[in-house]
Parts: sequence; structure tokens; C-alpha cells
Amino acid sequence: MAAPEEELRRWPEHYRQLLAAAGLDRDTELTGALQPQDINRPALFSLAQGLREPELLRQQVRTDYPHAQDKRAVTAQLSVLQQDLALNIIAPLTLRLFLNGNAPLPDPERVFLGTLRPGEQPLPRWFLATTAAPVNVYEFVSGMEALVNDWYPVFRQALGISPGAYWSSIGLGLGAPFSVVWNRGEPSAVCQLAQAWLKQFECDANRFIDWIPAEFSGQSCAIPQRKGCCLKYLLPEGGYCGTCGIYRKERMATLSHQKPRSIPGQWRPSL
Repeated sequence: MAAPEEELRRWPEHYRQLLAAAGLDRDTELTGALQPQDINRPALFSLAQGLREPELLRQQVRTDYPHAQDKRAVTAQLSVLQQDLALNIIAPLTLRLFLNGNAPLPDPERVFLGTLRPGEQPLPRWFLATTAAPVNVYEFVSGMEALVNDWYPVFRQALGISPGAYWSSIGLGLGAPFSVVWNRGEPSAVCQLAQAWLKQFECDANRFIDWIPAEFSGQSCAIPQRKGCCLKYLLPEGGYCGTCGIYRKERMATLSHQKPRSIPGQWRPSL
């Protein structure tokens, strides 16, 4: 059941209080995390077009990525492309929501897949060319949950992305404000508030992300753990994201022996 409107409007203040308790300033942290997008890069087609004609996305993957020719490789690349959508479209808008108390919703007609320039890293690919008028927290939550629920059947049925991959990527995007302070806020408080925030959305994102207090060589932190794999490990560059659940038990058992580092696979300015 959706939370009352007045309760949802309090979330930017809840977040401000979380950071203040750790000696952090909300505005400074979120402003520093937001980076301008390159909205002038050539676009191939809009997200709306890709949703209407999923074969456009599949064919573009085959064109842009020489390794992605068989079904397994194409699905893996599409899964990573959907993660890019969550981390580079949904995440920055969620940061703006927590910073300003309002933010635009992403219009699929104005979200574009950018061209892959020679020698360029594959991320980010999606960009938001123009934004609509900002909406309040209540409208953002209801509007965003409607969008991600509408997109899901195309990514799942037409493009073959698993429920765990799709929803855990969406969860990382919606949880971006908490990822900003993953190693500086009080871990238990960050995890509790991050999980509670995901529960505000009537979609399956909360089911496929667990925020867990952890320790890296004596440094306490809060890390989001996916319950679905984005399949990035199947790409030529390989590797497992720090948020991936494939080796979750082994990773959690060895966290205390590792050095502090950033968490691959979550939204941050360097992606």
C-alpha cells in the first residue's frame, strides 16, 4: 500500500537528518555527486522507440558490440544496458529529488541511447535530453513506480532480462542517495533508511536489493547487495560488481579482511 502523501514528502528531510547525524551536509554531498550529462552527443533512438520496437535494442547491441552475436552474449549486453538506464537516468533524478524535494520524471520520448564513439567505454549510453517540470516526492514515487513497472514486460519478455537483473538495477538507481554516503554514514542507519525508501515504491526493486552493514579492514560501511546478476561478468572485460549477489556469502565472509574501496556496479559520478 502506498504511503500517505504527507509522509512521502518528508523523505528529503529524513535523508538530511541521516547525513547530519554523521556530520555531513546533504546539499554539499548531493550537489557534488550530480554531474552534468552530455546532452549534445548524437542519439540513435529514444527509449520510447526501443520499448515499442525491442528489436531495435537487440540489433543495436549486435552492431555496437562485436562480441555480442549469440543469444547469451546479446542478453548479457542488454542486461548491462538496462543497468546503465537505471544508473544514469533514474539515479541522478533520485538525487535531485532528495536535494530539492522535487525532480522531473524521465519521459521515455526524451531519454535517448547515445552513439558508441570509437574507443569509448560502453557506459554511459543513455541520456536525458530535456526534462519536464519537476514533481513533488509523492508524484515522483507514484510516477516512477508506474514507469518501471511499464518497462518491465519489454525488458523481461522481449529482451530476456531476468527479474533479478532488472529489479536489482532499478533498486540501485532508486537507492543512489544512500550510495553517495555508503562509507561515511552510520552503516545501520544508512541501511535501514535505504531499505525503507525502496519499500515506498510499489514494484519489485525492494525484493532484489539488500542493504547490509559491513566492515572493510576496520572501516564500517553500508553496501547494497543485489539478488540478481546484471551479467556483466560475461562481457569481454569480465569481473564481478561489488554489489553482485553471485558470491555474496563468500564476499561477506571476507569483507573484514579487505581494504576500503568504492563499490562497482552502483551509481557514482565516475560511471
